[in-house]
Amino acid sequence: RSLVVVHFWAPWAPQCTQMNEVMATLAKEHPQVAFVTLEAEAVPEVSEKYEISSVPTFLFFKNSQKVDRLDGAHAPELTKKVQRHASSSSVCAGSNDSAKEDLNVRLKKLINAAPCMLFMKGSPKEPRCGFSKQMVEILNKHGISFSSFDIFSDEEVRQGLKTFSNWPTYPQLYVAGELIGGLDIIKELEASGELDTVCPKAQKLEDRLKILINKAPVMLFMKGSKQTAKCGFSKQIIEIINSTGIDYETFDILEDEEVRQGLKTYSNWPTYPQLYVKGELVGGLDIVKELKESGELLPILKGEN
Repeated sequence: RSLVVVHFWAPWAPQCTQMNEVMATLAKEHPQVAFVTLEAEAVPEVSEKYEISSVPTFLFFKNSQKVDRLDGAHAPELTKKVQRHASSSSVCAGSNDSAKEDLNVRLKKLINAAPCMLFMKGSPKEPRCGFSKQMVEILNKHGISFSSFDIFSDEEVRQGLKTFSNWPTYPQLYVAGELIGGLDIIKELEASGELDTVCPKAQKLEDRLKILINKAPVMLFMKGSKQTAKCGFSKQIIEIINSTGIDYETFDILEDEEVRQGLKTYSNWPTYPQLYVKGELVGGLDIVKELKESGELLPILKGEN
């Protein structure tokens, strides 16, 4: 096939599961494209070759040549790249009707790319108009989980969505693929108290940390990954755990500042790496060294102690 999209993922990362669902939807829309999932840590030599340092990461291949890459769980951007590469691989229909139909299909995918989608000028971190900035502030204030699409990045989407939704201005907020409205409507919903019932809430950090530390029986929070440790302490603890033969999963705290800072408070342990067994903190490198010397490490990792 002319276009192959490879998702390097990990079973312990909830964002990877979400992106697999996005890929499944894209596969239905683009039957001519091959979508492949690879567990990054199960194929270390492949991950190393293509410099996969975090998940999810997507690589795009045409005729066995890598032509593009996307790092992170960005559903709109993935949709955009698949659309662009798939269309450039196929022969254009040439008629205005078919072009309009293709755009409508793409717009439907974009507004359904996340449970709550915000089409705005700029990004949540760098809004490029006052209305977009106010919208982001309201959503963040209410702890609403949302993805965004920068309409400055795609003129076709910018103009097409106005007609598609019959809404002439930006920002535009969609929930479950349905248009909620622009800034004025969101302000009205906030004033009436309805906003919290209309939009999905972001997962609380404490709940997310509980899920992460219980993702596998043995979880190591470290700088880097099993394949590429990014500090000496992390490298040493990996070597010790590897010597026991016990299976374990890792989380790169350099990839997520919220987890990096939040876990210190949650566990009351100020440094990394941190080792957890069955959701319980064992400790850092010094404790793991002591447990190995005393012969207690293996029973602990097995959950026997």
